Amino acid sequence: MKDRILEKLTVLAESAKYDVSCSSSGTTRSGKSGGLGSSKGWGLCHSFTADGRCISLLKIMLTNHCIYDCAYCINRRSNDIPRATMTVDELVTLTIEFYRRNYIEGLFLSSGVIRDPDYTMERMVRVVKDLRKVHRFNGYIHMKSIPGASRELVNEAGLYADRLSVNIEIPTEQNLRLLAPEKDHESVFRPMKFIQQGVLESAEERRKFRHAPRFAPAGQSTQMIVGATDETDRDILSLSTALYARPSMKRVYYSGFIPVNSYDTRLPALKQAPLVRENRLYQADWLMRFYGFRADEIVDDSYPHLDLEIDPKLAWALRNPASFPVDVNRDDYEMILRVPGIGVKSAKIIVSSRRFSRLTADSLKKIGVVMKKAQYFITCGELTAGSVNDLRPEFVRKVLTQKKAPRGGERSQMQLVFPE
Repeated sequence: MKDRILEKLTVLAESAKYDVSCSSSGTTRSGKSGGLGSSKGWGLCHSFTADGRCISLLKIMLTNHCIYDCAYCINRRSNDIPRATMTVDELVTLTIEFYRRNYIEGLFLSSGVIRDPDYTMERMVRVVKDLRKVHRFNGYIHMKSIPGASRELVNEAGLYADRLSVNIEIPTEQNLRLLAPEKDHESVFRPMKFIQQGVLESAEERRKFRHAPRFAPAGQSTQMIVGATDETDRDILSLSTALYARPSMKRVYYSGFIPVNSYDTRLPALKQAPLVRENRLYQADWLMRFYGFRADEIVDDSYPHLDLEIDPKLAWALRNPASFPVDVNRDDYEMILRVPGIGVKSAKIIVSSRRFSRLTADSLKKIGVVMKKAQYFITCGELTAGSVNDLRPEFVRKVLTQKKAPRGGERSQMQLVFPE
């Protein structure tokens, strides 16, 4: 492989590392005779960065030149950094060569904006089109749609990419205009709508015609930067709820703000990314998607921010002790799901198992329930601990957040005792 392409790869892969919305989606594309590769199950190969982020092995930008000067972006126009631009042929060749060497299983393609959104989008579409049509590449492709791109280009991209995404970046319009005056939310939501319409129209066509082309079969995703501006977790999760209401939206990613442009006075002075807050947002997101929680149950006017010390499910349970204890042998699946320490898989096993015998603490442990948490919020046979109502929420929180006893058999200074 030419040294010139490898030099560009070094620059452009480094520039792409701050975009976290790159996980695969489970889309399936079978290998075909005369074609190259396939995409089955979790079709995109991943690697982990030093800060714990999960990234694809070929995560690259078409170019890191950009006409915008966003305060939070390393590739902003005013930054003096190494710049590079891949030609369409170079990027296609790189992808194919890496795939043949078994380095990657797919492509995550993003780009800075050069000239205008349509000019950039047109070149990105040429990359994925050449991979599919010329090289018959069947691997996973995730392509970032450029905010402000035309409907025609978004529609063409959806015919070749498995997933399309458009990053919101800053959750509120006011703060987006503060840090990125050349952008607005309308330019983001418009291509999102184009993608959604394409997915719905494709689904309708495939109901009528079996071999109709699929449009972005893995749907779309987006990303929000957390901690660069003053939005509360309530603001962020409310926006996520609205996004998940769209039928084609599969994932919302939360990226802890990384202070790459510390000289810009509009940005907060942080030493490191707020990774704990980012993690709590992902946990809350999980509760909304799989546990039946609403955003206003997790965060509200009284609690606009997620608790950084405990997970949001436990925080909700401690704020709502009247909902407990839950009888695992009688209560419905939805209430069992709300018990801290019980996940979706465990809840399903509980509901199916209790038809044959009464569940006890021992059987719950075998199922996989985290009894350290769950014991304060459930009732069943052989439980000796009091419920959250007997012990008071403050005490349960104190017990569950206490540090483990030191090694060597020494006992923790804090003892588990019942309050008067």
